[in-house]
Amino acid sequence: MKQEHTFNAIATYNNFNNHETLHPLVSILDYSKAHPRSQSKMHFGIYCIVLKEVKCGDLKYGRHYYDYQHGTLVFISPGQVIEVENDGELYQPLGHALAFHPDLLKGTALATSLSKHQFFGYNTSEALHLSERERQIILDCFSKIQFELQQSIDKHSKKLITSNIELFLSYCERFYDRQFCTRDHVNKGIVEKFEALLHAYFLSEKPQETGLPTVAYCAHELNLSVNYFGDLIKKETGKSAQEHIQSKIIEIAKNKIFDIHKTVNDVSYELGFKYPQHFSRLFKQKTGVSPSEYRTEH
Repeated sequence: MKQEHTFNAIATYNNFNNHETLHPLVSILDYSKAHPRSQSKMHFGIYCIVLKEVKCGDLKYGRHYYDYQHGTLVFISPGQVIEVENDGELYQPLGHALAFHPDLLKGTALATSLSKHQFFGYNTSEALHLSERERQIILDCFSKIQFELQQSIDKHSKKLITSNIELFLSYCERFYDRQFCTRDHVNKGIVEKFEALLHAYFLSEKPQETGLPTVAYCAHELNLSVNYFGDLIKKETGKSAQEHIQSKIIEIAKNKIFDIHKTVNDVSYELGFKYPQHFSRLFKQKTGVSPSEYRTEH
């Protein structure tokens, strides 16, 4: 039977993994110290970045299953639910992790910069795959944080710990950029699927039925998290996913406007706008002229 666990405190997660709590708000874990376990469902109220070193079963995130691969980083944020499913046999977890409570960030520079790291919103299928050199850098960052945890807590502790976490996350940002580049052929396929998705959307009745396509809708249709999808499109094309959607809207609108039997309001509703003035505002913003002026000029 699958066990369920809730981790709202660092001490609780440490106890689950057979670790001493050196600091109430942050911990570095070595999973080899944990007791063998089987499939489980875990509710997280803390941040946890896991460097997995062994395949422990299939990881279920939402409706999808993913394989844990050797040497990958998985980012978990408060509110996420992670399920590990296998055949029920015990396995020995291996790897390392950085776990920290949201309260650790209060009053620090990291509280502001954390939101810039979009990978906390990625799905587990979009984990960071590390080279051996990158893996060593990650372990070195963990070692520096662990060193601070082993010292007596003083007025410097919080700043040094959060600064090292910030350094670690900056490396992760760099490594993700590298991964986007090295998986260029995969990314181009996603960009092409995105374009095809938009094309099919506007050929269907969906604009009139459900309105304009959103970035979240497109990401869901492509089986990607919103953050990962947005970052991939931006890095691959230089434009945001929302800009691509707007460009497609204007492209189709220009063709529809030439139909003299349709008013600007008709075109607006066909595209999925609730209010014609919103369509006119976007059109003028992107083309420099209103829909009526564009029809007259061309």
